Parts: sequence; structure tokens; C-alpha cells
Amino acid sequence: MSKNSIIFIGLDTHKAFNEAAYIEDQRGKQAEHYGRIPNSKVPIKKFATQMQSKYPNATLHFVYEAGPCGYWIYRLLTSLGHCCYVVAPSLIPKKPGERVKTDRRDALKLAKLLKSEDLSPIYVPEPEDEAVRDLSRARETAMKDLKDAKYQLKALLLREVTAVV
Repeated sequence: MSKNSIIFIGLDTHKAFNEAAYIEDQRGKQAEHYGRIPNSKVPIKKFATQMQSKYPNATLHFVYEAGPCGYWIYRLLTSLGHCCYVVAPSLIPKKPGERVKTDRRDALKLAKLLKSEDLSPIYVPEPEDEAVRDLSRARETAMKDLKDAKYQLKALLLREVTAVV
């Protein structure tokens, strides 16, 4: 393998596990399914180390869909010196009639799309920006809950007042 080769790795992330697939950058290579990896730091580091030792002269490029678990995988992989992309699920191209979704197929598809440069990565906020965004969203939710509680209390009082009269 030459010094400038790339291994494209697709991760289908979930709360408890990640499904991984990879494809080499040579023409005609098929994507290969790696398997299931627990979703925590040590197994992901181990997976990245295994891939780097399997392809010592290659650069690893990871991709996964943005989701509710945050960007810790992106930060972990970039801290290890690997290239990582996060894509919005809505920006992943879909073929008409492609309805069957499995974790394995999603991981293979992400690796293939990264290789073909058909994915547009999203901006990954800094941890401080993400914390401010989380705080802002929590405040918004709390204010909506407070407003809903006021409406419910007013409705209850109105029912009680009209029942007495």
C-alpha cells in the first residue's frame, strides 16, 4: 500500500453500540463489514488502533451520522489524529425505493458515500458552544413547560369557578 492511501470507515452509531464498515481507496474495492463495536471510548480507540495496524501506511477517514449522543466520537477520533466527518441524516443521498435499513447496510453506505465524496459534513461545535446550546435548549423547554403549566392551572381554576356559580 502506498503512503497516500486512505481507508474510509463508516460508523452507524447507536446508544449502546456502533456498526462499522470500511473500504479502501483503490478502484474496484468493495466495502467490507467490520462488525459491532461497543459505544464507549476504549473499544473505539481499540478499533482505530486495529485499523491503523492493519493499514499502517494509510490515513483513516471516519464518518458517522449526527445524532442525540453528541460529538464525543468526533472529538475522540480527531484527538487520536484521525480525520472524522459528521453528516446530517437529512443530507445523506437516498435512492428511490431504498426502504430496507439495517445497521450493517447503513455503515457500508456511509463508507461508500465518503469514498465517492457524496457527503457534506456539518460543522461540529466546540465543547463550550455545545454546552451553551444545550443550556439554551433546556431553558427554552423549561419556559414552554412553565407556560403550559400556567394554562393548565388557569383552565382548572376556570372550571372550579364556573362549577361553584
